[in-house]
Amino acid sequence: MSLGYAEKLSYIEDVGKVGMAEFFDPPHVLQDKIEQLAKMIQKSKHLVVFTGAGISTSCGIPDFRGPKGIWTLQREGKPLPEASLPFHRAMPSMTHMALVELEKSGTLKFVISQNVDGIHLRSGIPREKLAELHGNSFMEACPSCGAEYLRDFEVETIGLKETSRRCSNENCGAKLRDTVLDWEDALPPKEMNPAEKHCRMADLVLCLGTSLQITPACNLPLKSLRGGGKIVIVNLQKTPKDKDASLVIHGFVDMVIAGVMDLLNLQIPPYVRIDFFQTILTQSLSADERYVNWNLRVASVHGLNAQLPFIKSVEVSFSDNQKYKPAILDKQPFQLKRRTARAETFEIFLKLNFSDGCGCLSTQINISFDFEVATECLKLDKDAELQSLRDVAIQQSCCCQNTLLERKALLAPKGEVTDYAIVTNIKTFESHSVSNGDLKWRKESVNGTGTSWKRSRSRKRKPIP
Repeated sequence: MSLGYAEKLSYIEDVGKVGMAEFFDPPHVLQDKIEQLAKMIQKSKHLVVFTGAGISTSCGIPDFRGPKGIWTLQREGKPLPEASLPFHRAMPSMTHMALVELEKSGTLKFVISQNVDGIHLRSGIPREKLAELHGNSFMEACPSCGAEYLRDFEVETIGLKETSRRCSNENCGAKLRDTVLDWEDALPPKEMNPAEKHCRMADLVLCLGTSLQITPACNLPLKSLRGGGKIVIVNLQKTPKDKDASLVIHGFVDMVIAGVMDLLNLQIPPYVRIDFFQTILTQSLSADERYVNWNLRVASVHGLNAQLPFIKSVEVSFSDNQKYKPAILDKQPFQLKRRTARAETFEIFLKLNFSDGCGCLSTQINISFDFEVATECLKLDKDAELQSLRDVAIQQSCCCQNTLLERKALLAPKGEVTDYAIVTNIKTFESHSVSNGDLKWRKESVNGTGTSWKRSRSRKRKPIP
């Protein structure tokens, strides 16, 4: 997960203070602080959230400077932690999705992140309300026209280097670059300028899961103080900026935010991950014009040479009245070639088996084969189709639903390209405030991969006075 990113960074001797002790506020103190924070957020007119690695540890992504952080273990000469699931399958935490709800409610105005995991963007925070100061491991950008491309696979380089792909803008075509900074790279003005602007405007900057050590990013929250704003820090370790904060909370970020959302009477929305793929069916006549040579490919929407990280294998079968041999495609590119009689029409059944980290095992799609391929295109309302897909997945509390988004006819070679969307994960949350009594939280599996925090309660919620 973040291990790959750390290995790609240039080596430097001083990565800041590591192995810092963790502190936990007693339950009654934690509850009081959560209530204070809820009141501050309720009164805020311009809330800005500033996040670090600690917001993603419950997603299965190790931090860097904690007792078991990557750089802490490196300095101690110990083995690095093993990722619990592939980096590209990491799902938003309770806190990530709570921020989505706060933004939708109009309370949260801007998010500033030092993380490169891309989870804020994937969770649903609008790009225009997000500054990713250190880049995004899943984002490529065009240095010529500025177009951005969010991938479902981790971009292979860091340090703003050229990748193997080009801008898809017809009027551009420039080579794309990764967006993740190396140690010597300056923070990009495109991210830094709006971050500074919103910090100056903020009446409250909420720092979540960050040790506030990396400069110049760590100084951004201080810009709110000049206009009378306040800083709140939620982190398990002490930070150099604690003295500037109006409130410092030592507790798990998810627990704190769950309590705040409960007091604000806001529901944390579920996370529904939708992935995309395409089928490419091409065909041509044999030399004697008696047969059809056809080729079926299951491919990434990001390009023919891009991997499909969420698909492990594809099982191909045919209509019962056909005698064609089924096939299992277990190596990428997923491609099948066949020869059939010219006049034949039949159904092709594709069973897509998903890779580790997906919440379901497989899904199936059907493709009609007909030599007389239609030349018209089919293009549905993408936003409406995706919203309908999310709604169905949430109502049924399961994933693997899929829908067709677009079909494009190919003239040379003859055939068609069909784009699909598929629900590969659902993660739901329950938020409960922390009481003065026993603190009993437990992780609850969702779709076999996600987790949420849940605690038994013995008394009613205490509303904000």
